[in-house]
Amino acid sequence: MANPLRTLRRRKRHAARHPRSSDQRVAVIGLGRFGSSLASELMRRGWDVLGIDTDARLVQKHSDTLTHAAVADCTDPEVLRQLGVHDFTSAVVGIGTDMEASILVGSNLLDAGVPNIWAKAVSRQHGKILERLGIHHVVLPEHDMGERVAHLVTGRMLDFIEFDDDYALVKTIAPQVATGVPLGQSQVRTTYGVTVVGIKRPGEDFTYATADTVVQAGDVIVVTGKTRAVENFADLG
Repeated sequence: MANPLRTLRRRKRHAARHPRSSDQRVAVIGLGRFGSSLASELMRRGWDVLGIDTDARLVQKHSDTLTHAAVADCTDPEVLRQLGVHDFTSAVVGIGTDMEASILVGSNLLDAGVPNIWAKAVSRQHGKILERLGIHHVVLPEHDMGERVAHLVTGRMLDFIEFDDDYALVKTIAPQVATGVPLGQSQVRTTYGVTVVGIKRPGEDFTYATADTVVQAGDVIVVTGKTRAVENFADLG
């Protein structure tokens, strides 16, 4: 295994010319499809990213696109300490195939006092274990994407995002019940329990919806509310 400190320092010299605030540093542990995609997007958004994996091939592949890169086994808490991960405000465990490694790394990050920890789970059982461990944010990308696509396939929704506490945001073609009169007079919120927050007409950009906005047939609208309410509303069309 490569010396993690040596690998890190080589990348740090490149990053020194572009210092970032301490709250924009994140360690991504596991550079598979999920971890590498996340790391690349964080870099695009201007974050300082330390990418770590036990696979030297993956580290080499992404070393030129990340601020820092290291070949290291983070199931060893001493390795995390040497890499300085305890100084980061955020860390992501992108390990999916090795559940034991995922749990050990998550536990080590908690012991190191990292204040914001995200972890990928490959199953609900895996996710429950991570939650019980104390991981702050557990992500089930395959499940979440499957649920999202199911909503798109079975309904009239153009996009669907569900948040905590059974709350969702939906993009859909405006049903007839919401068209022709100002939203303030349409009784959409009272009758259907949803709020229209945005509107897009063909050839125009999205704009915020107000009580005076008149939705027309064919408009695309963004609606928020309880999941079942927005599902039922989208199906009215």
